[in-house]
Amino acid sequence: MAGHDREAYRVAYDKVMAKWPDGRETLRVATPFGEAHVTVCGPRDAPPLLLLPGGGGATSASWYAQAAGLAGIRRVHAVDLPGAPGLSRAGDRHPRTVADLADWLDAVLDGLGVSATDLGGHSYGGWIALHHALRAPARVRRLFLLDPTRCFAGFKTAYLLHALPMLLRPAPRRIRAFLEWETGGAALDPDWLALQEAAAGFPAAKPVTGPRPAPEALRALRVPVLLLVAANSRTHDPHEVVARAGALLPHVETAVLPDVSHHALPQTAPPALVRHLTGFLSAP
Repeated sequence: MAGHDREAYRVAYDKVMAKWPDGRETLRVATPFGEAHVTVCGPRDAPPLLLLPGGGGATSASWYAQAAGLAGIRRVHAVDLPGAPGLSRAGDRHPRTVADLADWLDAVLDGLGVSATDLGGHSYGGWIALHHALRAPARVRRLFLLDPTRCFAGFKTAYLLHALPMLLRPAPRRIRAFLEWETGGAALDPDWLALQEAAAGFPAAKPVTGPRPAPEALRALRVPVLLLVAANSRTHDPHEVVARAGALLPHVETAVLPDVSHHALPQTAPPALVRHLTGFLSAP
């Protein structure tokens, strides 16, 4: 999109990434859809964990509040999505289907030398993570979903109506207004907010969309799943999400995170979130 200031975007990105633990490194991994930018931290001999950000302007940098805790028990790999804001480089092909996203994620894991991993995602990243677990369960040891969208419930009409101006004509003031509405005016990290606003002019490709996973596929999933939903989410009905997941997934733990909204995650660090994630990943 014309008007995107790449240098200013990179400055904003680096400010948020500076909140990650010291000792992190970055890798570039070739995929059929361009080069994936991956931030890595944690002991080299620890079990792997791959993190996927949400959609919109979200990037791997958004995991900064969880990175230190997760890196204490896992080798963390946080990746920017293809064709989306972040530092991944688009290729000649763009993902167009769920199968394309699965191929992309397989290529990322192959490039990292990881045969199977713990996998986690927030929002749209949770939707991608769940679909990948359904398509390639042998590659996913444990799966956590942080307020995932379109996995177990649809969007609320009010959410879509508030998001529409931002989606049709992205602008910093519209992004800020939308986030203030969804988070109920919660205090958001100013550097993270600046990165979200800087993504307004990012030349992103159309994201892959699709239906919710089929009930029969969810019932057949044998991967252990942790589902954490935001109590104050205006994206969907959190209680509907928990109820449907509990009815369909055979190996699921669910919890509602109090006093937090959808877009305040994952860059906020309520104690319950860190406790749930580390407990689930450390379980035998």
